[in-house]
Amino acid sequence: MNKLTAIFDSRRTWAWPYLLFLILFVVLPLFLIIFYAFTTPDRHFTINNFLQFFHTTEAVNTFIYSIAIAFITTLICLLLGYPAAYIMATAEFNTPQVMAMLFILPMWINFLLRTLATVELFNMFSIPLGEGALLYGMCYDFLPFMIYPIYNTIQKMDYSLIEAARDLGANKREVFTKVILPLSAPGIYSGIIMVFMPTVSTFAIAELLTRNKITLFGSLIQRAFGEGGLTMWNYGAALSLIMLIIISLTSFFGNQDDNETKTNGLL
Repeated sequence: MNKLTAIFDSRRTWAWPYLLFLILFVVLPLFLIIFYAFTTPDRHFTINNFLQFFHTTEAVNTFIYSIAIAFITTLICLLLGYPAAYIMATAEFNTPQVMAMLFILPMWINFLLRTLATVELFNMFSIPLGEGALLYGMCYDFLPFMIYPIYNTIQKMDYSLIEAARDLGANKREVFTKVILPLSAPGIYSGIIMVFMPTVSTFAIAELLTRNKITLFGSLIQRAFGEGGLTMWNYGAALSLIMLIIISLTSFFGNQDDNETKTNGLL
C-alpha cells in the first residue's frame, strides 16, 4: 500500500500521460510528415516533392498570397484588438467583464457555423463574396485570439510603473508609448502568433467565403491529401513541412525580438 501511495504521490508518475500524449499526437505526426515529405510513394528517398513545389508557379504564388493575407489579417486584428483589450483592462472602465463576455460568446459556436452565418449575412445584403469577405471572415474568427493575450498582459501590468511615470512628468502619450506599450509587448507577440499561424494554414474559411475563387496554401495541402489520392500524400507532406518551417521561423524570431524587448526594458 505504501509503495502504491508513493507511486501516485510522485510527480514523475503523473507526467507519463502527458508524455504519451506528446508522443502520439505531436512527435509521431511530425515524424510521419517528415518521412512522407522525403520519400516517394514506393518509399524511396527523394527531394522531388520540394522541387515540385518550387517549380510550380501557381503553388509558389499561392504560398506568397497566403502569407500576405495572413499578414493583413493579423495587422487588422492588432489594430482592432489592442484598443479593445486596453479598454477592457483599464481601471477607469467598469464593464470589462461584459465586454469580455461579448467577445467570448461567438467562440462558443463552431467556427464553421460562424463562417456559414457570415456567408448568409453577405448574401442577405447582396455583398459579393471574395477577398474582402475573406478578410472580414478571418478577422471575425480570429480577433478574440488577439484580444485576450493583450488583455491578460495589460491587466497583470504593474500599475505603479504608470504612476511613477506620471509623477515624473510624463503625459498620457508618453505613458502609453514608453510604459504601457513596451510592457504589453509579450501579449502583442502572443496575439500575433495565435492569429498568424492559423490564418496561414486555414482553408475552410477561404473556400466558404470566396466560393473557391481564392485558393490559400492550406487549400493546396487539403487537396493534396483529400483529392490527390495516396500518390499525392508525399507532395502534401512536403507542403505541410514547408508551412511548419515558416511558422517555426516566425515563432523563433518573434521570441528573439520579445526577449530583446524585455532586456531593453530592464535596462
